[in-house]
Amino acid sequence: METAEQLSARPALDLPMRENDLVERQVLLSVIMPVYNEKDTVLQVIDRVLALELDLELIVVDDGSKDGTRALLAEFSHERVKVVFQPRNRGKGAAVRTGYQHAKGVLTIIQDADLELNPIEIPRLIQPVLEGRTDVVFGSRFMHGWKHRSALNAVANWFLSGLTNLLYGTRVRDMEACYKVIRREHLARFELKADRFDFEPEITAKLAKQRLRILELPVNYRPREFADGKKIHWQDGFEAIYTLVKYRFVD
Repeated sequence: METAEQLSARPALDLPMRENDLVERQVLLSVIMPVYNEKDTVLQVIDRVLALELDLELIVVDDGSKDGTRALLAEFSHERVKVVFQPRNRGKGAAVRTGYQHAKGVLTIIQDADLELNPIEIPRLIQPVLEGRTDVVFGSRFMHGWKHRSALNAVANWFLSGLTNLLYGTRVRDMEACYKVIRREHLARFELKADRFDFEPEITAKLAKQRLRILELPVNYRPREFADGKKIHWQDGFEAIYTLVKYRFVD
């Protein structure tokens, strides 16, 4: 079993890069933060990530924000933070894919720029992968009690996770989980194409088809409403169904 120090000592993988990296050496963890119109919370979340006692880099990808977020990030500077600006809004999936292209960590995890999830959970989530007990960790929002915004939201999440398990032989409760801890070497095995919220079913499907072990751990979750900036809509549920079915039969 490899220790965190041994993992960090591995040679960096040759993944495509779009810009010069702020962090030249390989690190243990790359935190990918897609951002769109989150001026009220993004700096708070960045501070929480940087407060973690981990060897990490934070890659913040602004996806064409129009509310002043870009101005805040343009003025932000930190040796462990790389800020990438998408020329236009393309969606969460496109922002995460851009973040992966810049990542140099042994492990990767996605962190949303709102306050629904607290980065303090991250060290606990990466531990099972470091210990070799699993290949992938999902941070499940629904393992301990009711955390849904509405009954409709609960049914939709239940159905999508059930469909995932039926099609791919997984045992997940929260396929749409933001927190997904994945070794960067595993990401090099397949191509991600999704631009929007269909990213979650796509990456879950492709991880499952690689027969990677997926472990779920509970995380604390504070759901917000659309008035507070929530962006996913009911139409995205139909896109998720289509994506799950499609990738069951195609690569």
